[in-house]
Amino acid sequence: MTVTIVGSQLGDEGKGGIVDLYGEEADVVVRYQGGDNAGHTVVHEGEEYKLSLVPSGAIRDKVGVLGNGCVVNPRTLFDEIDTLRDRGLEPDVRVARRAHVILPYHRILDGIEEEAKSESDQKVGTTGRGIGPTYEDKAGRRGIRVGDLLDPDVLRERLEYVVPQKRALAEDVYGVETGEEFDVDALYEEFQEIGERLAENDMTVNAGEFLDDRLAAGENVMFEGAQGTIIDIDHGNYPYVTSSNPTAGGAATGTGLSPAVAGQGEIIGIVKAYLTRVGKGPLPTELGGVEGDTPGYDAEAGNDTDELAKYIREEGGEYGTVTGRPRRVGWLDMPMLRHAARVNGFTGLAVNHLDVLAGLDEVKVGHAYTVDGETKLTMPATTEQWGDCDCEFRVFEGWPEVDWADVAADGYDALPENARAYLEYISDELGAPVYAIGVGPGRSETIVCEQPW
Repeated sequence: MTVTIVGSQLGDEGKGGIVDLYGEEADVVVRYQGGDNAGHTVVHEGEEYKLSLVPSGAIRDKVGVLGNGCVVNPRTLFDEIDTLRDRGLEPDVRVARRAHVILPYHRILDGIEEEAKSESDQKVGTTGRGIGPTYEDKAGRRGIRVGDLLDPDVLRERLEYVVPQKRALAEDVYGVETGEEFDVDALYEEFQEIGERLAENDMTVNAGEFLDDRLAAGENVMFEGAQGTIIDIDHGNYPYVTSSNPTAGGAATGTGLSPAVAGQGEIIGIVKAYLTRVGKGPLPTELGGVEGDTPGYDAEAGNDTDELAKYIREEGGEYGTVTGRPRRVGWLDMPMLRHAARVNGFTGLAVNHLDVLAGLDEVKVGHAYTVDGETKLTMPATTEQWGDCDCEFRVFEGWPEVDWADVAADGYDALPENARAYLEYISDELGAPVYAIGVGPGRSETIVCEQPW
């Protein structure tokens, strides 16, 4: 059986915690897209683990697979594995031979290109980890794949073809002086050694075949998406998107299994009880703003919504796991969630951070948009039109602070009545039951209503 975990918003929904929550019954946890730009925080037995590449199931001693849809920075991969070993864990991580490799020049070019975009106000707000340039090389058929690292002759041939192109781009187009990151011999020496380490530890697999064999043996496979639906390169608010498909369809293309395999399993949409985003782009339900990210925001003109945004940001710890950047904060956006539900086909929902909103007199939801005199119940296709949308809000009575550990232990009926009304509204609008409610960072602070396995 399969379970797919998908972010329904702009990332940062708490996917890692849900993977950890339901991971007990999984035998294999698979990342199907993205790279080390994806921050996952998992709390296990009071210990906090911050991961950006290793699948979250590693904390539960599950086999982790980085699928062919991922881009892999071997330096990050081995750093995370070594750190987990230093903390007493023995992560078993396999990497698809068809996955593409992030080379040092990708990271350099990522920063150069983002800086160039900022001069024309086209800055997307990337993490600078080389993700986009690596996917560009993949689409341009000049990438280097994990399998290439295992064959020194092929690796040398690939580097001799692509590195001069990258060096010319940096020097002749951007006027940047280059170093070892653009030197064929230095790159060959480092990445040949990486290939040897991958081979010695039997870490590479033909992902589709490997996963198909596991499923045929009756094992449970969990697909772990990074980022969120609204920064999907096809279905998100382009160009403020990532370079891959975090949506459920990516679980097929990013692993080598058929769409029917993922589609016949459970697809759980992870929803934060409010909304956050890092970086630029529209946010129709935004409260306050973040200097440099929120369009037209003036920090010196502070108002009540600024204070509310700061309160939620601090209560929820809303800072990027990878970058540490403050996240922009808004009310829940229902047109966004309807779009996500349609694109992904959610069979269940997990709603996180419900406790963060406790103590507020009222909680709002952006129920619909108005644009050009029309009411819209889902996101427009273009980012420009989305930016022109105004929200029609629904107001819910707030719920009190309670002992959330006791509520988590006692179950759904122990939630404050107004909090249950809020959850039922979300479930009704999206046509999917609530499987889990996060009321704290730890695994024991999640109310489990349904087991997807």
